[in-house]
Amino acid sequence: MAPQLPPLASPQGMKSAVAPETPSTPQSPSRLQISLKEPSAKKKPSKSGRLFRRVRSVFRSFPIITPACKMPVSLHGGALRDGHIHGGTRMTGTLYGCRKARINLAIQESPRCLPMLVLELAIPTAKLLQEMGSGLVRIALECEKHSVERVKLLEEPLWTMYCNGKKTGYGVKREPTDDDLNTMQLLHAVSMGAGVLPSNTEDMPDGELTYMRAYFERVIGSRDSETYYMMNPDGNSGPELSIFFVRI
Repeated sequence: MAPQLPPLASPQGMKSAVAPETPSTPQSPSRLQISLKEPSAKKKPSKSGRLFRRVRSVFRSFPIITPACKMPVSLHGGALRDGHIHGGTRMTGTLYGCRKARINLAIQESPRCLPMLVLELAIPTAKLLQEMGSGLVRIALECEKHSVERVKLLEEPLWTMYCNGKKTGYGVKREPTDDDLNTMQLLHAVSMGAGVLPSNTEDMPDGELTYMRAYFERVIGSRDSETYYMMNPDGNSGPELSIFFVRI
């Protein structure tokens, strides 16, 4: 008697045997929809404005190099009653990063604009917060002049960093990443303040993502020097932070 053959598999059974359904892979955390705007286009200064800026640069360039020389300069005498510095432009500055990682600096025209500058600074976030707890922090960022190629000051890619007169390493300019834009989007309604940002990641080996945002007065001394003074809403109380960009 001939042995019985097993019944043929159905087409559906053959399909499942050849190409079994793969389990769905977990999706990455969703990104926020970025609604930040481009900074407004700056008009070219007039001839009289350029002449005034050149004359003013002679006086504005001297305080810029004082952090490396450990000669603090008080600005309370030069500030107006409304908290503004004569000749300055109000900008938004944000220091943010995980506590055990390096801190980042983002400069924006306003909280609702894309950052015009993102710098990764050679100092841990927790260390800078500790320095600011003492009340006075001066960060000087220096780079060398190039005789052949001239670029805008804030377009320089690499900076030597000093914090309160001590060399701490380097600052590196980089293009905003998705994480940077996501952070700026989360803070688009915050004009000033400090805290911890929510995160979808449960395991964060570098600690929580903290931030500090404030208004800064941008003072352009010359094409080789800019200063950002953090403005406190109540005048004198709170930490003081000054950031100097110098091309030497």
